[in-house]
Amino acid sequence: MKLVFRFKAFGVLCLVLLASFRLSAQQADSTFYDLSSPYGAALTIFYNLDNEHFHPELSGAALRSSNYNEQEKANLAIKFKQIYDGEGLLIDFSTIPRDPEFRDTTRNGRQRYVIDSFFPQLYLERVGEEWKLSEASVNKINELHREVYPFGTHRLLNLLPQMGDNEYFGLQLWQLLSILIWVVISVLGHKVITILTEYIIVRILAQFGYEKLAHSYLLPVAKPISIFFVLYVNVLFVRVLQLPIELTHYIIVIMRAVLPLVLTIAFYRLVDVISVYFTRMAAKTESTLDDQLVPLLRKTLKTFVVIIGTLFVLRYGLQIDIVPLLTGLSIGGLAFALAAQDTIKNFFGSLMIFIDKPFQIGDWITSGDIDGTVEEVGFRSTRIRTFRNSLTYVPNGKVADAVIDNHGLRKFRRFSTQLAITYDTPPQLISLFVEGLRKIVEEHPDIKKDNYHVYLNDLGAFSINVMFYVFFEVPTWGDELRARQEVLLKIIQLAESIGVRFAFPTQTLHMETFPEKKGLSPSYESDIATQKKAFESFFSKS
Repeated sequence: MKLVFRFKAFGVLCLVLLASFRLSAQQADSTFYDLSSPYGAALTIFYNLDNEHFHPELSGAALRSSNYNEQEKANLAIKFKQIYDGEGLLIDFSTIPRDPEFRDTTRNGRQRYVIDSFFPQLYLERVGEEWKLSEASVNKINELHREVYPFGTHRLLNLLPQMGDNEYFGLQLWQLLSILIWVVISVLGHKVITILTEYIIVRILAQFGYEKLAHSYLLPVAKPISIFFVLYVNVLFVRVLQLPIELTHYIIVIMRAVLPLVLTIAFYRLVDVISVYFTRMAAKTESTLDDQLVPLLRKTLKTFVVIIGTLFVLRYGLQIDIVPLLTGLSIGGLAFALAAQDTIKNFFGSLMIFIDKPFQIGDWITSGDIDGTVEEVGFRSTRIRTFRNSLTYVPNGKVADAVIDNHGLRKFRRFSTQLAITYDTPPQLISLFVEGLRKIVEEHPDIKKDNYHVYLNDLGAFSINVMFYVFFEVPTWGDELRARQEVLLKIIQLAESIGVRFAFPTQTLHMETFPEKKGLSPSYESDIATQKKAFESFFSKS
């Protein structure tokens, strides 16, 4: 009995050891195959392509296609995983449904499941009792693989591992060597682009007299562009390193965010180059309003570049869906537009000012209570310097709707006055005075000679009125005042020279003269020859 018991015990021990050996062998070469749900199908594909559990034939079995054999399906499964690894996509298996009867309510209730929204064309589909990668998705694998690994970089996936697979610091030898090559190429690439920019493009522009433009504007644009190309090459190269997916994910996310950021900086600086061009074009025109438009255009373009660049960073860098953001902005923008009607009105008013150009910078304008010189035209208001030296800010919407009298656009500046002379002035002397006024007009260099009027015009209540109506050909109000002074002084000198007296409102009491006393009223000499002599003497001096 003891012998039989010992024999049975030995048999049980052997069975336990054999079972333990088989379990250890299964764990060393474990597999997973379950196509009953989206979770099982996804896990079957990715789990059997892990470095420690590499069974591509099982992964290929989860691909539905009648155009490929088993080996080709296995190769397609490898490419399928490389697509996700190359983009650094982390698959969260905890979110994948385990329900065999799962239906996608966003796609008309079909039994489909998109593994990751980054690749919506790759989805699992249930046919019969099994969930597999759909045939449409299988046919897309080769195309997407070429997009993720362009310019022949997919060949490096099989070429680089041949440099050695010994592990150091958690990475294989070929990965460490590839990283070293990657750093060297990045540094050299940046240096080459910088040299090409500084020593070739700058020298060419310097020969045409644009050295300042090249150093001040072109180099600041060229540097971020060179960094952009280097980063773009790095994004392509990091995909073939096949680093741990977590590390690849964060590297790809950072580079994707930096790429549009660097490009935004380049375009932001490019706006300065464009503004220099527009500044030179504006300098060739006589209008001063376009000189004011250039800074506003520069600010607008920079704001537009920053907004578009931010959207690109959010969408393509951080993978944030901006559609809800834009929808929210559109709804908020409508509410904002209703609340800011005056601001929008002023904005369009500024556009009408720049289009119609009713005035220019430096023009003297009058519109209702507004009277002054235009200093600046902004997107919301126009700044006017009054003659009290104060600043008036007028909303552009009000300026666009108002009637504007632009004194700055006058080709000629009118001067009209009435010269009042006393009633006791003899007719001959009046004619002589009018003739002298006309000679003053003809001799003055700033008076328009083909359109002036100097006539005895009216018999007023206390004076005889001579109309003096002329136009000055002067550009500014200061020049007009100077010309007026010169003309008025000439008129006063003429009147004093020939004996003409200017009248002013008075009341005169005439008393009968007595023999022993002279009358109080002024008397004129009757010798017209003497007066003409004084007239000729006056104009010979001038």
